[in-house]
Amino acid sequence: MEEFTPMTAESVRELLVREGAEVFAREGRSDSYGAPRDFSFEVKALFPNGMGLHIVARQFNYRDPWEAAGRVNDMVDVSLLRDGSYSPLPKGYPWFQGTDQEEGIDEKGLREIIACVKGLNPKVYLLQELTGDL
Repeated sequence: MEEFTPMTAESVRELLVREGAEVFAREGRSDSYGAPRDFSFEVKALFPNGMGLHIVARQFNYRDPWEAAGRVNDMVDVSLLRDGSYSPLPKGYPWFQGTDQEEGIDEKGLREIIACVKGLNPKVYLLQELTGDL
């Protein structure tokens, strides 16, 4: 069985801060079923290259007692932000191809997305717009 790693607003925030991003995080849903928000946490990050990520854990997953205790988040939805708007990545990247959101991402995938976006040179957008690839 593969190792189970739950994510929290704090753990995602810390991951992004370690990668050099400015981060805003907030919790949404409390332990009460009557909580009004439709997400359990939300994190927004802006990297020095001007690219950003909007990470949302929409709901808790229920796990069996031997996996984790109670309701946890092990998958998140990740949206890519460029100049404050949602955007796909240029061609040639493993994520955000033809879409501005990746759904059901685990912690390993989130780490890969962060590395990809953090290392992106935004001038690639201009180049691909000029060549007609974007």
